[in-house]
Amino acid sequence: MAFKEIDLNMGPQHPSTHGVLRLKLSVDNEVVLRVEPVLGYLHRGMEKLWENLTYKQIVPLTDRLDYLASLSNNLGYVLAVEKLAGIEVPKRAQYIRVVLAELQRLASHLAWAGFMANDIGAMTVLLYGFEAREDVLDIFEEYCGARLTVHGIRIGGVVHDLDAALVSRIRAVLKAIPKRLQDIRTLLDENRIWKERTVGVGLITAGDAVGYGLTGPALRASGVEWDMRKDIPYSSYGDFAFDVPLGQNSDVYDRYIVRLEEICQSIRIVGQALDGLPSGEFSAKVPRVLKVPPGEVFHTIEAPKGVLGFYVKSNGTDKPERVKMKSPSFINLQSLERMCIGHLFSDVVGILGSLDIVLGEIDK
Repeated sequence: MAFKEIDLNMGPQHPSTHGVLRLKLSVDNEVVLRVEPVLGYLHRGMEKLWENLTYKQIVPLTDRLDYLASLSNNLGYVLAVEKLAGIEVPKRAQYIRVVLAELQRLASHLAWAGFMANDIGAMTVLLYGFEAREDVLDIFEEYCGARLTVHGIRIGGVVHDLDAALVSRIRAVLKAIPKRLQDIRTLLDENRIWKERTVGVGLITAGDAVGYGLTGPALRASGVEWDMRKDIPYSSYGDFAFDVPLGQNSDVYDRYIVRLEEICQSIRIVGQALDGLPSGEFSAKVPRVLKVPPGEVFHTIEAPKGVLGFYVKSNGTDKPERVKMKSPSFINLQSLERMCIGHLFSDVVGILGSLDIVLGEIDK
C-alpha cells in the first residue's frame, strides 16, 4: 500500500485530553508520525492577574492551577514570598506543611491511577482510586473546609493547627490506603491487557528525558534520581527518611509503578512528621498588609507532577511587580511527540495519561 499521511485532530473535545487540549497528529495508517500539542483553550491569564493583587490575595488563586494538587501550588508560591520577605516559618508549621503536601501527593497520585486506568479501559481501578482519595479529601475538608481547591497554607505558616482528633484520623487513613493500593496492583501489575498497553510504550531514554526538561515521576521512571525533597530540601524535608522510587525501562508501565511506590513513600513521610511534630506556633507573625522589600527570587518544590517553581519580583509595595510560574505539566508536555512517534494512534491516550498533565497549570 502506498504511503498516505493523514492529519487528525485529537481533542479538544475528547475525554482523554480533558476537554481543553488539542493534539494535531499526523499518521501513516495508525502509526504516529508527528504530534503537535495546541494549547490556550482554557483562557486564563493568571500571571497577569497576580500583578494586580496583594501577596496574600494571590494565595487562593494558586489553588486553581493544578487543581488536583492545589495545596502544593500554595506551598510553592508561599515559600517564594517568604524567601523574598525574610519570613521565618516556625518548625511546627513546616512539619504540618509536609503532612498536608504529602497527603495532597497521595490524593493526586490516586486520582491519576484511576484516570489512567480508565483511559485504557479498566474502570474498576477508577473506583478504587477515588474511594481511597475520598478519605484523604475528607481530611482536607475537616482541616480547612475544602476538598478540591484546598487553601491550607498561608504566608508565614498554615491555616490551622493539627489537633489530636485530626491526627488520629490521618493515621487511620494512612493505615487503610495500602490495602486499596494492593487491590489496584493486584488488578493491574500482571494484567495481560494492561501490560500490552503500557510495557515498551512511550519509551524515552534518561538522556532525552533530561534534555526535554522532564521532571517528577516521568523523569524518575527513566532512572534519573532527582527529587527536590531530597536534593534541595525545603520545609524540613531533610528531617525525614524516605526513598526515591526509580524506573528501569522508561515506559508507561514504569511511570505507573513509580507513582504507586511514591504513594508508599508519602505514607512514610506523613507518619514520621506526625510522630515528630514539634511544639510551638503554627504560624509566624505576618503584618496584615505585607510589603516585601525590593528584590527578586525563584523557588522550586517537588509537586506531584514534577518540579514547580515560582519567580517573584518585588518593587517594595504590597503587590508584586511580577510573578512567573514554572509549571511541570507545561514543560513535561513537550516530550509527548518524542514518546509517541512510531507508536500506534491508540497508544497516544496511554502515553499522554502517563505524563499526568493538568491543563489548569498549562494554560496559566
